[in-house]
Order: sequence, then structure tokens, then C-alpha cells
Amino acid sequence: DDPKIDNSTQEPMNCTNHTAYVQCLPAPNITCKDHLGIEKVFTGNEVGFYKPIACRNVNGYSYKVAVALSLFLGWLGADRFYLGYPALGLLKFCTVGFCGIGSLIDFILISMQIVGPSDGSSYIIDYYGARLTRLTITNATFRKMQTYP
Repeated sequence: DDPKIDNSTQEPMNCTNHTAYVQCLPAPNITCKDHLGIEKVFTGNEVGFYKPIACRNVNGYSYKVAVALSLFLGWLGADRFYLGYPALGLLKFCTVGFCGIGSLIDFILISMQIVGPSDGSSYIIDYYGARLTRLTITNATFRKMQTYP
């Protein structure tokens, strides 16, 4: 099943530690054995297991509001004040958005979700809306060796 979405946060209900659990209903006439060896035949109406899905930590910062503030009032630093960066907001206010160049750069960075709220949370974005996911390389990432001709 699709997860139940909280209207205020646009994230799945009961999201803890960046994980929420969704009910999974096995197809009718599926027979499974549990860890004790007991067989169970599913009818398609009961919960077979709970699937973990990823969810994000949000604290009330709307992506739409941040982009609109950046577009229309970015030269006053309103976007940075909204996101919790008062020093940068004051600097943009005093320099009129770094003569417009800083406002344009901030609009691009906020639109691409590179600059987010200062508390480290994520933006509130519609659950099925446009959302970016950063890909990172860690020590656990498989790297294919390059061969040179």
C-alpha cells in the first residue's frame, strides 16, 4: 500500500529515524512459513509484513515559500532570514543582494535544494512533488577500475 501522508509535513506518518513502515499485503493464496515453521495461507486482506521506506526530517520550512521569497525578495535577504541565516540575510539587505548577483546565485541554490534550512532539516515538499536526492560516494561505494588503452 502507499504510505499514509501527513498533510502538514508531506512525509509518511510515524516517521522515526528517517524510516517509516508501510503495510504489505501478500497476494491471495500465498503460503508462507514463519520462523517457527508454521505455515500460513494469506487471503490478500491481512498484513504479511511491514516494509521500511525512507522519510525525511522536516521542521516547517516550505520549499515553495523559500523559492518565492528568493525570487521576489531575495535582494532584501528575506530568503536567508526565512531559512535561518540572519547574518547572510542582513549582509544581502545592506548590499542590495550583492548588487543582484548574490540574489541570482541564491535563487539558483535554493531552487536546486542545495541551500536548505539552517537547522539541517529538509524542506516540506509535496510527497509526489519534484524532489532532489543527493548521490554521494563513500568508502562503501563500489568503484570500477579504469583501464587505459
